[in-house]
Amino acid sequence: MYQCLFKRLMGMMLAFVILFVIWPFLLFVIIILWRANKGAGVFFTQERPGRNSKIFKVIKFKTMTDERDKDGKLLPDEKRLTKVGRVVRSLSIDELPQLINVLKGDMAFVGPRPLLPKYLPLYSKEQLRRHEVRPGITGWAQINGRNNISWTRKFEYDVWYVDHVSFWLDLKILFLTVKKVFVREGISKEGEVTTVPFDGTN
Repeated sequence: MYQCLFKRLMGMMLAFVILFVIWPFLLFVIIILWRANKGAGVFFTQERPGRNSKIFKVIKFKTMTDERDKDGKLLPDEKRLTKVGRVVRSLSIDELPQLINVLKGDMAFVGPRPLLPKYLPLYSKEQLRRHEVRPGITGWAQINGRNNISWTRKFEYDVWYVDHVSFWLDLKILFLTVKKVFVREGISKEGEVTTVPFDGTN
């Protein structure tokens, strides 16, 4: 009952309340990102697979410029990530626009993180089970290592969550997420700006 009905309704109501309360802060973030991103825009949208692998567009704050080399190719992430963007990302502020995805029903507060569509053919049958629930702003894998654990381990955590989802587990994950944001754990993979791409093996 919780997973089928109450989780979505509670999530949508909570997302609305939070957006109503923090909109002045969001406006402030929009202004500083607009200046820092050098005309590259403030929001970043990208297609991601949601529940049952249905594609939707996830919304995040943009933390990089669109600077390119002499051949017109985008510079590496580490060169485009701004100082403001680094702070926004380290505090997970870039995830806040996903509250709109929760309002729309594309996402939940808690669930496996939505990844790239190109990964879908690379999942094993067991790993694909992560799409049996709505993706989340945070999840079991995020509080157990986030980007500092292997993809294989991350997917194991995702599937474990699918099999054990409950109100109390979601509450625990939300509490531990807030704690990790302040400690700033697992923001990036060792030696990477974010994390290494999934290739079906790592």
